[in-house]
Amino acid sequence: QVHLVESGGGLVQAGGSLRLSCAASGSIFSVNTMGWYRQAPGKQREFVALIDSAEITNYADSVKGRFTISRDSAKNTVYLQMNSLKPEDTAVYYCIIDSKSSYYSTFSRSWGQGTQVTVSS
Repeated sequence: QVHLVESGGGLVQAGGSLRLSCAASGSIFSVNTMGWYRQAPGKQREFVALIDSAEITNYADSVKGRFTISRDSAKNTVYLQMNSLKPEDTAVYYCIIDSKSSYYSTFSRSWGQGTQVTVSS
């Protein structure tokens, strides 16, 4: 079992910044991709950003140039620095981690519980 603990969400005015963190613990032998998704009210969950074990990053077009994903592999922690926030960034943000529990097992994806980000206009 992998347990993800997210933090850093909150209420911020448009143009402001927030930094989300997500720490993974539990049965982790190796970690590949880490990242973030979000879900706004009445909408489907959508991809925000991913970072792989080589620290290659990928971003949704809607957040490019404003959000930065990073990771501390020694701590199994992923971060999302969000700048120039817009009201349309308001959503519950979920972290993900693709990990395996042993050398012989396969990677599986775990999800965090979500943290609310609200951007006021």
